[in-house]
Amino acid sequence: MYLSLAMGSTECVLLAVMAYDRYVAICNPLRYPIIMNRQVCVQMATVSWVTGCLTALLETSFAVQMPLCGNLIDHFTCEILAVLKLACASSLLMDMIMLVVSVLLLPIPMLLICISYVFILSTILRISSAEGRNKAFSTCGAHLTVVVLYYGAALSMYLKPSSSNSQEIDKIISLLYGVLTPMLNPIIYSLRNKEVKDAMKKLLGKIPIASNMNVSN
Repeated sequence: MYLSLAMGSTECVLLAVMAYDRYVAICNPLRYPIIMNRQVCVQMATVSWVTGCLTALLETSFAVQMPLCGNLIDHFTCEILAVLKLACASSLLMDMIMLVVSVLLLPIPMLLICISYVFILSTILRISSAEGRNKAFSTCGAHLTVVVLYYGAALSMYLKPSSSNSQEIDKIISLLYGVLTPMLNPIIYSLRNKEVKDAMKKLLGKIPIASNMNVSN
């Protein structure tokens, strides 16, 4: 439970940090090496990991103290919401902790991401050349794709009304942000790499040729 929460919470903060990185890269490209130097990157990554690990430790330490009326978790993993459904009685303190942590890690980073992209979009619209705009959009496309997939699933999972609980829907949503998004990350981010794009074009270019050769034979 702790590892799952720590990884997910850290990802929330890292996505906000990456939005700031793209803001600096597009809105202040000449100052980017100075602003986003190695020390700053290490500090931002450290803050992300510390925040994720501490919030996960807080949630887990209180969750394991809850008295449970059963030992069968109706979920793929030790998901904290599924575990808390086994609690014999509701805890106001636990509910408040879950709410505060969810707000801290979901709406607030999402707000920072939106603010960053407002500035990014205004800068992109002022770029005169189509090539420059396409390059700027390409820089943000991969990150935006991950943000929509990850935050969309996480927000609907942790900030939905308790009256609308559905364990089967929760399982599907958890697969989206816990399995699908991490699996897509290497593909999404790698497609920004020029060498990967060239390799994909060569591979796709060979397919019609091979099929034509088979037909002629």
